[in-house]
Amino acid sequence: MSKTKTVYICSNCGNKAPKWFGKCTSCGEWNTCQEEIESKPGTREARKDSWRGEPRKGHRPVPLPEIQAKGIVRTTVPDEELMRVLGGGIVPGSIVLLGGQPGIGKSTLLLQAAVRTNLRVLYVSGEESEEQIKMRADRVGPSRPDCYIFTETNTEKILKQARELEPDFLVIDSIQTLSSPYLESTPGSVSQVRETAGEMQRFAKETGVPVFLIGHINKEGSIAGPKLLEHIVDTVLQFEGDRHYSYRILRTLKNRFGSTDEMGIYEMQADGLREVSNPSELLLAQKDEDLSGSAVGATMEGMRPMLIEAQGLVSSAVYGNPQRTATGFDLRRMGMLLAVLEKRCHLPFGQNDVFLNIAGGIRVSDPAIDLAVVCALISSLHDIPVPKDYCFAGEVGLSGEIRSVNRVEQRIQEADRLGFTRIFISKYNAKGLNFDKYNIEVMLVSRLEELLDEVFGL
Repeated sequence: MSKTKTVYICSNCGNKAPKWFGKCTSCGEWNTCQEEIESKPGTREARKDSWRGEPRKGHRPVPLPEIQAKGIVRTTVPDEELMRVLGGGIVPGSIVLLGGQPGIGKSTLLLQAAVRTNLRVLYVSGEESEEQIKMRADRVGPSRPDCYIFTETNTEKILKQARELEPDFLVIDSIQTLSSPYLESTPGSVSQVRETAGEMQRFAKETGVPVFLIGHINKEGSIAGPKLLEHIVDTVLQFEGDRHYSYRILRTLKNRFGSTDEMGIYEMQADGLREVSNPSELLLAQKDEDLSGSAVGATMEGMRPMLIEAQGLVSSAVYGNPQRTATGFDLRRMGMLLAVLEKRCHLPFGQNDVFLNIAGGIRVSDPAIDLAVVCALISSLHDIPVPKDYCFAGEVGLSGEIRSVNRVEQRIQEADRLGFTRIFISKYNAKGLNFDKYNIEVMLVSRLEELLDEVFGL
């Protein structure tokens, strides 16, 4: 017999307490207490201490020099953007967590990958019926006999079917709908999410079948459930985007088998998600004439160079306090750039409203975009357009100096390929580079004053 016990669990860190609490003593978060019921063995004698017996033969600690390193053979699907974000392919036995806003396209992304590949896939849904999944599958691709749909929330039944079917990879939509028969708490609770994720992890490691988990997010934007969920899985992917734009961005938050700097870009269409292999041409397609307050910057997302447009608007402050608004760019960094321009270049930004937007709904954290942001703001302030064939790549320091950035050759090649005639970079990037092989003119600048003279004649 087992005893039923009521415990209070923090939904943020998973800390347990015997009584209700307002503030978690472990992580310090407020209003994260959830009441749950758990079952434990009734007596201490009922537990079996397996470690007291003899260890299993062939399962002993191995000295590090005796371990033979084997190359990882990755499984690929016809989705280059997903493969790039995963590090080149799907690692056998890995478990991947995909999170994002409701309706952003998480289920469509994985169902599309399952339908368009020649691998055997088991797609488990706890949210939709088989008819609903069939309607969406017909929209994203032709039906294949090797794609199996299973609508179930009981983990024991799911894993039983997965062992019998032996798929090449397993998709769970979503982890918050699963429930373990060994727990009495409701699906989506901290205990259930922790237990079901642990069962999926054990299945993936024992059988070598990759598992994709779709996860919900909370109002703060982080993945719902205990933080332990992100530690259990091998890879955490974030699918994000603005509903008012057709672009979707797939970012890597954690990856044990690859880089966390990679990014995949999709475009939402009527027949599913289309891979965007060249985002620069799409993001710059609406810039046909010279307008003030616009400048193009060369940024890097992982190993991929990308040109984006920074748009600035500077106007007189009608009210007492000037407004500062940034979309797709760090607001604090924009404030720092405005302070540098006012201090070093004596430009009157302190008495003006400043609005900054990164076109296309893209969010950029690369410091090399500083130079394009600065030029867009100065262009709007003086109403002088930046030539549309000019490109910028440089970081702005507090002293007004233009600092070097990494992978500058790839940025120059991308600007050259798209037909730009001049790119401005830091002179400290010129060491060891041969600019004669490019058709684009490379301008070396060291301070903001030089940039103002070259671009605006100020």
